[in-house]
Amino acid sequence: MMLAVASRSRDKSATTILSLAMPFLLTTTTTASFATATATTTTTNPRPLLPSPSPRCQNPIPHLRLSPPARRLPCFLAAAPGARFLPFPPTRGMASLAATAAAAAAAEVTHLTQRDAAEIDEQLMGPLGFSVDQLMELAGLSVATAVAEVYKLSEHTRVVIICGPGNNGGDGLVAARHLYHFGYRTSVCYPKRTPKPLYSGLVTQLESLSIPFIPAEDLPDDLSREFDIVVDAMFGFSFHGTPRPPFDELIQRLISLSAIESSDKRPAIVSVDIPSGWHVEEGDVDGGGIKPDMLVSLTAPKLCAKKFTGPHHFLGGRFVPPPILNKYGLQLPPYPGTSMCVRIGKAPSVDISSLRENYISPELLESQVMPDPFDQFVKWFDEAVTAGLREPNAMALTTANKEGKPSSRMVLLKGVDKQGFVWYTNYGSQKARDLSENPNAALLFYWNEMNRQVRVEGSVEKVPEEESEKYFHSRPRGSQLGAIVSKQSTVIAGREVLQQAYKELEQKYSDGNLIPKPEYWGGYRLTPTLFEFWQGQQSRLHDRLQYSQRQVDGSTAWHIERLSP
Repeated sequence: MMLAVASRSRDKSATTILSLAMPFLLTTTTTASFATATATTTTTNPRPLLPSPSPRCQNPIPHLRLSPPARRLPCFLAAAPGARFLPFPPTRGMASLAATAAAAAAAEVTHLTQRDAAEIDEQLMGPLGFSVDQLMELAGLSVATAVAEVYKLSEHTRVVIICGPGNNGGDGLVAARHLYHFGYRTSVCYPKRTPKPLYSGLVTQLESLSIPFIPAEDLPDDLSREFDIVVDAMFGFSFHGTPRPPFDELIQRLISLSAIESSDKRPAIVSVDIPSGWHVEEGDVDGGGIKPDMLVSLTAPKLCAKKFTGPHHFLGGRFVPPPILNKYGLQLPPYPGTSMCVRIGKAPSVDISSLRENYISPELLESQVMPDPFDQFVKWFDEAVTAGLREPNAMALTTANKEGKPSSRMVLLKGVDKQGFVWYTNYGSQKARDLSENPNAALLFYWNEMNRQVRVEGSVEKVPEEESEKYFHSRPRGSQLGAIVSKQSTVIAGREVLQQAYKELEQKYSDGNLIPKPEYWGGYRLTPTLFEFWQGQQSRLHDRLQYSQRQVDGSTAWHIERLSP
């Protein structure tokens, strides 16, 4: 439990309307600077992870979407007349939790004693001005985003949250609301309701969403039949003594679930801050307690978290101000982007062969697509932009030299019209050398969050010099200088060589005069001869629609065929 303070502190803020805390979420999060003072710490081993795609904890407000882009008729800055502008969303800077796990794991993370944890809560809700409902909102959102990061909707839809009578239970009620809005089918077991306005308000909010409340005695004997995730929000770090009915029996049921070795045959158990029944400092003393699959520590991990052996340990509660960090010598990992949680500890080992997604998408039918593949591409591209995907114009470019040896890299699409797809690069690069020997290439756009990809094949030629010139001078001055400094794909002695050359050029053009485009830099245009639009579907029965060119009555026309997945 994150919030352990005297009853008078809770009563004082209990009448605060919970929904008013939401603007606070956007304005009071603080990036914690690491304190150098010594504290009780544990060191974890760094392990880099592949980026997660889900941006689900990478995006704590998943329903927020950019306005649909306008259909623009003017030409792209560097495209031929008649080309179409590509609308781009603002850069999000949102790193996935998985991508930042290595950095988090490498840091020495402070583990709090019970006394320090209680004192920190008193400080937060005393001189530092936080209210119970604000901290509870942040805690519940942290729990929900951590759950969504690991347990994807495609495989873990049904969630039951077991809430205790105190603040830990309140965290669970808030998490239930957020998980509902994330798309999960959420139920709540709240046996001992707290008759204070803050808690009754949370219950009212859940009832307005038609989230069912299940009495403890009505929970199914076998929780695995009806639930994919069980959230343990019964007791936190301030709990003392022996759990009383019905919580003693509920804890025993979670212990029984923990005893099932195969995770495929039981729901995942997620504990909020402290696994219920554990000692806050000594952990699972007799070894017979709950064995959660995920622990979401709040504010900072408690000492008992050192005994946690499950695969997923997250830290939530992105609100700790510098006075607390400095006073208690807290060392906490940095939170990625705008996320409310961050993975800590050693990342779980992964069986690569078991990684898979069961895609759920609308069918892609021949009767639904545009007859012209350029129009179909623009439609899908606009939808990717509207969905707020990061760099939807990123594409894999594959080239091959005269011996047929292929090479691939990611580049950015900078223009598209009926003549083709445009990108810019150094004419001395590997890709440029390949294209000079073999002017055929393939592009691949992959929009993971939408279960879509587009393949494009065709021939490549340089764009006119005036087109490259116009685009070059539309770029930020820093990018123009970088294009001059980098002799792409050549070997250099070190990064300092680039930095020194850049600094010299920056000084040379500090007067703001026009920076000349280097002769070795410019654009290419791929003229397509084939498109394939791919939509992921369940059981690997994906939709694949291919557009290829055919001669019809002496003219070239696009022909649509369905390919086997």
